[in-house]
Formats: sequence, C-alpha cells, structure tokens
Amino acid sequence: MSAERPIRVVVADDQEVVRAGFAALLSTQPDFTVVATAADGAEAVSHCRAHHPDVVLMDVRMPVMDGIEATRRITAGADGGEQPRILMLTTFDLDEYVYNALTAGASGFLLKDVTAERLFDAVRVVAAGEALLAPSVTRRLISEFARFRPRPVSPRLRRLTPRELDVLRLVAEGLTNAEIAPRLVVSEQTVKTHVSRLLRKLELRDRVQAVVLAYESGLVVPRSDGQGPGRLASR
Repeated sequence: MSAERPIRVVVADDQEVVRAGFAALLSTQPDFTVVATAADGAEAVSHCRAHHPDVVLMDVRMPVMDGIEATRRITAGADGGEQPRILMLTTFDLDEYVYNALTAGASGFLLKDVTAERLFDAVRVVAAGEALLAPSVTRRLISEFARFRPRPVSPRLRRLTPRELDVLRLVAEGLTNAEIAPRLVVSEQTVKTHVSRLLRKLELRDRVQAVVLAYESGLVVPRSDGQGPGRLASR
C-alpha cells in the first residue's frame, strides 16, 4: 500500500450505533478514509469488491453472513488482486470465534472496548502488513490450541531451512524480531529476512498465520498453563 494515500477502511457491524461510532472515530484521523460501512458480512464482501479497502473492521456476530465467513471469502481473493487485511472486533475474548477467525485469514483481533488510540494503532499495524492480537485474546487462542492433540509436523514445514524453523518456533512463542536476534546471535535485519522468507515459502499472509501453523502442525506445543504471547510483533 502506498504511503501517499490514506488507509481505506470498511467498517462492518450489525449495530448501527457501533458501526457509526467506529466510522466517526476513524474519520478523525487524516491518514484514514472510511469508504463504506456494512450491516452484515454479505455487505462487507460486496463493499470489498467495490471499494478495494486496505483494512476491514469486521464484527464477528452478524446476521445474513457472520464475520468469519465474510473474512474467509474476502481473504480467498476470488476476484484477484491484493486482499484487504481483516481486523476482527468483538465483545467477547473467548470461545471458538478467535480460533476460527484467525484460521479464516484475519490479521488481528481486538475487543470492542478498545481505546481510540489503540484502535488507530491497530488499523495502521494491519494495514502495514503486520499482525496484532490483544493479549487476552492471544492467551485464549493458545489455550484453544492446547485442546488439540498435536499432529505430525506438517510437510509444508519441510520447505524451511533449519534456521527458518528456529525462527518460526520463536515467532510462535510471541518474540519480537529484536528479541529473536540475540537468541540466534544474528542481527535484527537478518531475523526480518528469515521471517519474510518463511512466510513466502509457506504461502502465509502474516505472523498470525505462522503462529496458527506452528501450533496446528505440532512444531510448537502449548505450555500446560495455556499462556501464550501477547502482541505479535512486526515483520
């Protein structure tokens, strides 16, 4: 996305007051443009095809089509081109929605009681191609993974070099590039290069999907206390 134009946003929520509130908040920022709002997932999909936004604020529970199915359709990219980044918003920080939304292709997950500044930061983070999760949501996500019996390591991981596998394990632990660098005795730029390469080899959009793959494949096993990383740092 070009830094010379505002970040184009679609806001999808079935509650009009919430929808209007988020749209109004985002419109106070000079680097955001709200191009459309949607009352359900089907409208969100339609608006994405028409307006090609950079980011979609997507409610989880909506009529007609929920946010998870809408996210799946938008990130599938059936109409080609670069797909929007999806930032899920919900009043709940638990249940299966977190896991399902991230596996559907969401790049971030925040609670609806987020502060304005946190919301602005989140939109900018995901628009830049990074990934973000609220700490409480991430703990729930890792707990969800802990319920599954680890599967054999995915054949997809054979595409990675031993060093890239090391980096993926540390990413899945929630470490930033700056924290990974001394662990592997390399520069932060080298870590960034490794992360970019492993995402490309595994055909993943961002670090969120890398964490999902690492836990689902059995490469990383959740700790017994169910605690996980907080924010997934930038690439």
